[in-house]
Amino acid sequence: MPHTPNPDEDDLDAIPPPQPVFHVEQALLGALLLAPHRLDDVIGITTDSFSTAAHAALYAAISTLPRPNPTEHAKNTKWLDCVLATALKEARGLTATYLHTLIQVCPWPSHAPAYARMVESEHARRRLLTAAQRLIHTVHDASLPHPVQTVLTEADALAAVVDDIANRFPPRSGVHPRTPAPPPATPDHTEAVEEEQLLLATATARPDDIDAVRWLLPDDLTLPLHAGLWQCLTTLARRNEPVDPVTVLWEAQQRGLLDDGSEPGKVLRMLAEPAGSVGHWGERALQRSLLATAAHTGRRIEAYADDPANTPFQLVVGARRALADIAAVRTRWQNATGTTPPQQRRPTPAIRAGPPTTTAAHAARSTRATR
Repeated sequence: MPHTPNPDEDDLDAIPPPQPVFHVEQALLGALLLAPHRLDDVIGITTDSFSTAAHAALYAAISTLPRPNPTEHAKNTKWLDCVLATALKEARGLTATYLHTLIQVCPWPSHAPAYARMVESEHARRRLLTAAQRLIHTVHDASLPHPVQTVLTEADALAAVVDDIANRFPPRSGVHPRTPAPPPATPDHTEAVEEEQLLLATATARPDDIDAVRWLLPDDLTLPLHAGLWQCLTTLARRNEPVDPVTVLWEAQQRGLLDDGSEPGKVLRMLAEPAGSVGHWGERALQRSLLATAAHTGRRIEAYADDPANTPFQLVVGARRALADIAAVRTRWQNATGTTPPQQRRPTPAIRAGPPTTTAAHAARSTRATR
């Protein structure tokens, strides 16, 4: 028979236990309440560094109120009362009992600098996690008029957070995150497949245009068959060999691309339906590749930052490696579009966002159908 909870029972199991940093913050605040002069030894943290509003309010009060006379402070609670009154303006649930609890749980007030460094470390992890999640959200915002520019702005903001953490915690060589990187996402490729088919067919019909899109790599295409066929096309064009659906099909067979069960007839029909320009479809494929790379980079960094076992040193090394992937495809995008905008670094990205959806492929097919 199922258990019916008693309304008077405290559902303590539903409350997660505090994280280690919560206890570290308590120790730090206790040290500063007991010995306010220790504030001179605490550097690198602000009110934003704390995980709760109550702790942030207490730190703000401790930092702004005039220091008490050590002798008087040892005799009475006058200064503690002022701290509580000031902090209550921002955190109404604070009590004098909690302040005394903080003092009691502090093991060694002289260890305040070490506690502050731990708080700063955890704050760095939270900042990196937030910046990575913003990048992921940006990639998936389909309402953006200029998705690439917005995503790159968010990537720059993420890089700025990494740089700031590196300045506070210089990375050590050879220290990598212990967290395994997540596998690449598998989004719906419906639109991408159709546009890539148009790219391949148009490049087959106009092989002289292939050299103008040297910035497009096989890995930018979503399907292995499409990536292989693009490699066939670029190889034939580079050799100055004849390019048509039959020669591309033969090259694909030589490379084993048909071993996955692809039907030669379907490949021939796909390569015989050009529309638009090679540059247009190539740019569309590169844009998708850039957005997918940004999303995967964000997910990698999110996984690193979501693991509290990773130190700031490890987070910096892992994040910079992940961001290098965006930098590589970004350079190719700038070559493709002829734009080299300066990288913008800002601490708090404002727009959240995702890959665009267009009807270009459908329009192209409709045009052909009406010929």
